[in-house]
Amino acid sequence: MEEGKKKRNSLNASFVTGAIALVFLIIGYQVALFVHKAAVTRIAANRDRPDTVYVYASPEEIPPLPPVGRNDRERPVGRGPSVISSGAEGGVEKSPRIERHNAPHSAAVREVRTKLPRQVESFRFNPNTVSLEDLQRLGFSEKQAQSIENYRLKGGRFRRPADFAKSYVVADSVYARLEPYIDIPRLDINKADSVALLDLPGIGPYFAGIIVQYRTQLGGYSSPEQLMEIYHFDEEKYAALQDLITCSEPDGYALWTLPEADLSKHPHITRSEAHGIVLFRAHHAPAECTVEALREAGVLSPDHAAALSRCRIVPAK
Repeated sequence: MEEGKKKRNSLNASFVTGAIALVFLIIGYQVALFVHKAAVTRIAANRDRPDTVYVYASPEEIPPLPPVGRNDRERPVGRGPSVISSGAEGGVEKSPRIERHNAPHSAAVREVRTKLPRQVESFRFNPNTVSLEDLQRLGFSEKQAQSIENYRLKGGRFRRPADFAKSYVVADSVYARLEPYIDIPRLDINKADSVALLDLPGIGPYFAGIIVQYRTQLGGYSSPEQLMEIYHFDEEKYAALQDLITCSEPDGYALWTLPEADLSKHPHITRSEAHGIVLFRAHHAPAECTVEALREAGVLSPDHAAALSRCRIVPAK
């Protein structure tokens, strides 16, 4: 009888031990689930809200991406959208840049990221430069973002927001949401070189070279409409690109200091007029030296005076 009692006590102890182990197992499992969920949530937060955001005043300040580190750590990813314009490079208005940097993570973390649904955002972006990472933030799938990137790598360019809408991966509903945020900088005709000008519709090597040459002769464009002063550059050609260009303030034409030979190279000054300008400025005070005064004195023809008045002239001193 005593042996039976001992046996029962042993069974009861085993049962209690098993029950306690089961409770701890359940608790451990729940804790593991909680930790996993918290970790996944944190990974998603790090991906959708980058750890660090750098704002650079100009593209030259953006540092190169660091090399891949040890333990399969990833590079910082994603270049953010452009914001308020300031400055230009290659004739294209440049903007302060927002560089989004996620902290380096292991391959396991990156794998989790690819399986998580993305938080769709809307922010200002240039479809010609926006990164793959930010395209996905805007709501495109990885495959769709890569398709846009492939188009750009082949030389494709979105000149207008409507061009972005024509991409087969951009649904009408997506474009309707993103249209107010599309920010494509205009080409500055006072700073663009001939290569950059080739990107404009209807501008081939001939007109690209002439635009640069005419700009030099004028001392810089004072308004985009001066392009129509170029031979064969008619209103139809101008209308096709007027919404794609801008005109920064030129340095101005040194009408009152240039020698006669240089004055005669201006498209609105003949040789005889250049000689007359030199004589006029030699016998008049700087305050009297104006384009209107040249016209009244008969030095400039009415047509040339009107054309010169549309140019920015450096004041006489």
